[in-house]
Amino acid sequence: MIHQTKNNPSPKYNFTKNFYKFPSYLRRSAISKAFGIVQSYKSNLDNWLEEKHQAQTEGKRFTKKPPTLSIEHETFPVFYKGNMFEHLSDNQAKIKVLLNNDWVWVTVTFNNKNFKDRGITNWKENNPTLVKKGKKYFLNFSYTKNIKLTKTKLKDQTIICVDLGLTKSAVCSAMLSDGTVIGRKFINQPIEKDRMKKLTNKLRKAQRASGYIEAPNYWRRINGLQNHIKINTAVEIITFAEEYNADIIVFEHLGNLKFPKGIYGAKKLRHRLHHWCQVGIQSKVQEMAHYRGMRIRRINPRNTSALAFDGSGEVKRNNSRELATFISGKVYHADLNASYNIGARYFIREILKTFSERKRSAVQAKVPELLARTQQTLASLISLHQAVSIEDTKIA
Repeated sequence: MIHQTKNNPSPKYNFTKNFYKFPSYLRRSAISKAFGIVQSYKSNLDNWLEEKHQAQTEGKRFTKKPPTLSIEHETFPVFYKGNMFEHLSDNQAKIKVLLNNDWVWVTVTFNNKNFKDRGITNWKENNPTLVKKGKKYFLNFSYTKNIKLTKTKLKDQTIICVDLGLTKSAVCSAMLSDGTVIGRKFINQPIEKDRMKKLTNKLRKAQRASGYIEAPNYWRRINGLQNHIKINTAVEIITFAEEYNADIIVFEHLGNLKFPKGIYGAKKLRHRLHHWCQVGIQSKVQEMAHYRGMRIRRINPRNTSALAFDGSGEVKRNNSRELATFISGKVYHADLNASYNIGARYFIREILKTFSERKRSAVQAKVPELLARTQQTLASLISLHQAVSIEDTKIA
């Protein structure tokens, strides 16, 4: 297609003539990136056509615009070692660049202070990427390493149950396999959330006055606050997990974004931002946990906040949604109550997996709420252990 050779004297596109001495590995990097861009566009177009067909089948109005294939992309080439990049020392290297209409090797000196105290001595250095920021160019190095995730037995596991609540950014509890809670942590960023509320109100006010506007300055500040909340929450969760030598971090499975009835305007925008932040927190925690050898698990979120952890039934939340009142009159933190149920559901699911069909049926007959995952609470986990002990005694 592009190269003139002895057996191919007239290629369709004479790449060699138009781009003389163009490095082969740089061409490979460009082709790979272009292929990924087009493949992503075609995939998005197929999804759009499927959504349009589904809406037309259901008789709904479909106003979503189709994806477009952008020609300009802020992408940067990978400098493959040997062909485009060669190390000379810790802070010097040779890179191949186009200079005076010729591809030549140029020696560059870079600051290696970011490599120090990072614990990357046993990590594999990947091919660097040349990145342009403003009027400066940087070599971006990435490192990889195979990390084995923990394989602790179920009965010896310590888990961190995380509820990404409405009032707090996250409420965590450390739990053992028998349901014993050995630690709790509340994570929140009240200053940033107050600023976020003021910004979203100003944004909606400006949009009401001027119609739909992009408002880049508002979104820049909102995204900055969102990013701070996401990273700070993730770091606090991982720090709490390391404190208790946790093996697994358990989250609720986040589904599609759904708006409660009666929410509109600035409240609707904050609800959307809250959902995006929760997704970002889970993604960041998963990345940081795998780096430390911890595993991530997710459970069915239905009724984790609506049911009392002591098994007494549904709770009634106050106007601020922060406190929950049990049927017995006991008042407890709603998100902390949910975190107990999250951890209990994980252990119940994993314990029942190990049972035979006969033993599972016998245990579920003694603890009926085990039949429906949406009704499981911390009390269900404790009852499960009691039922298992009775069943094991009978067998013995």
